[in-house]
Amino acid sequence: MLFASIDLARRIERAECQLLRDCVDAIRRRRPETAVLVAGIVGGVAVWAGNDSPMNKVAGLGFAGPLDVADLEAFEGETFRRGSGVRVELSSLGEPSIAPLLSRRGYVLDGFEDVLGRSLEEIAGRELPVGVEVEPSGLDELGMWLDVVVDGFATPDEQGVPSSESYPREAIERAIGDMAEARGFTRYLARLDDVVAGGASLRVFDGVAQLCGAATLPVHRRRGIQTAMLDRRLADAREQGCDVAVVTTQPGSKSQQNVKRLGFELLYTRVVLVREPERL
Repeated sequence: MLFASIDLARRIERAECQLLRDCVDAIRRRRPETAVLVAGIVGGVAVWAGNDSPMNKVAGLGFAGPLDVADLEAFEGETFRRGSGVRVELSSLGEPSIAPLLSRRGYVLDGFEDVLGRSLEEIAGRELPVGVEVEPSGLDELGMWLDVVVDGFATPDEQGVPSSESYPREAIERAIGDMAEARGFTRYLARLDDVVAGGASLRVFDGVAQLCGAATLPVHRRRGIQTAMLDRRLADAREQGCDVAVVTTQPGSKSQQNVKRLGFELLYTRVVLVREPERL
């Protein structure tokens, strides 16, 4: 059993913050015309990467002391001037004074996301389904990888609780493309009988393996593709010295059901709080 200590949550949130910072660096390389905002806020990070971007969020608060209101207020002002609201993803294991403070500032509840994890000390090897292969994917296959992942995400599984997040396809494609070129990010393609069936990703930081997303094309679902991609990434993460793997899911979703069946346990929940410009 993996215990959800505050120290473990701090490591996971720190990895999440660093991933956002590295995504910002990728945006600046790929799309230098984008006036990205990034600010450190009491051990966390705040990012604005363009209107409708899934990367627009404040992450990692609550593990380095109480919230610095002045830093948050400065980020809010810059973001509101760009016509976007501010989204805070707040860990349930962080500083308890932050949620009431945000509520007093006009933030409202927008949803929840669960962080699940599993130890990598012991990984039981499983045989791949017949005809399935999962391999790392290089830059020469980036376009193919993007197509399969974006198409998979654009057609979510109808089983379980649907996602509360909704973004234009173009915004999803930009965000996934930026993330794919972030430091420490590995892409994978799954093939079924030599036909591309799914795509996945892995990010390694400070001994934490972040399973940043996986998608299977609808026509190939229920064939063991997701399990095969997960097994390959867990094995690679262990080889790279990680001791824990984490994944973020919508509570009650099919994705959560899948990873729990494969040994992941709920570590903590993030409450999602949003403040819109009109609440000034």
